[in-house]
Amino acid sequence: MIEMKDVSKWYGSFQVLTDCTTQVARGEVVVVCGPSGSGKSTLIKTVNGLEPFQKGQILVDGVSVGNAKTNLSKLRARIGMVFQNFELFPHLSIRQNLTIGQVKVLGRSEDEATEKGLKYLDRVGLIAQKDKFPGQLSGGQQQRVAIARALSMDPIAMLFDEPTSALDPEMINEVLDVMVGLAQEGMTMMVVTHEMGFARKVANRVVFMDRGHIVDDCSKDEFFGNPRSERARDFLAKIITH
Repeated sequence: MIEMKDVSKWYGSFQVLTDCTTQVARGEVVVVCGPSGSGKSTLIKTVNGLEPFQKGQILVDGVSVGNAKTNLSKLRARIGMVFQNFELFPHLSIRQNLTIGQVKVLGRSEDEATEKGLKYLDRVGLIAQKDKFPGQLSGGQQQRVAIARALSMDPIAMLFDEPTSALDPEMINEVLDVMVGLAQEGMTMMVVTHEMGFARKVANRVVFMDRGHIVDDCSKDEFFGNPRSERARDFLAKIITH
């Protein structure tokens, strides 16, 4: 579904990604982890063209992201993206947040968009909040709405960029529970996260990054049991003992 080959990116003279190669098969859940500043968020944002890259190739369902002829708006409509800070429209109700993309991008009727949006709002357990505004919801609820909004677009894959890092600790599980459910239903997912419990529970593979390089790319069991690199062993020792 997602194929990255020798992807490199620079900010001016600073190289933020170096020859990154990995892939995500249909129905697979891949967790991307690593220390802060390792390039994780940048890597995931290159998948749908939110971050341009200067070298290499990325294919999503056979479509080349880096090709100048590719319609990135159309491609992004097929890939759900959930950000750290929710990115909901504060002046629109929850119902309107769920329908606006469907109507404007996919051309659905208001009724069809509402039916689809409310179905997913119910799926994340928030149907009672449909007429509220984002500012009236907790952070965990807003992030669940953001997931419902992404699902309403019928994505072929979902990208999550540290979806729980802006949340209070007691709100994290309500978002992770929704993500676990999606994984168990077979959604193709690429997830940047520090939540190692989530990775252990649902990841098929773990991609470990350090300083813009993919250092480890292996099965979940291998990563947590016997990571290939010294850097990954050091990282795990620090986060699992505390």
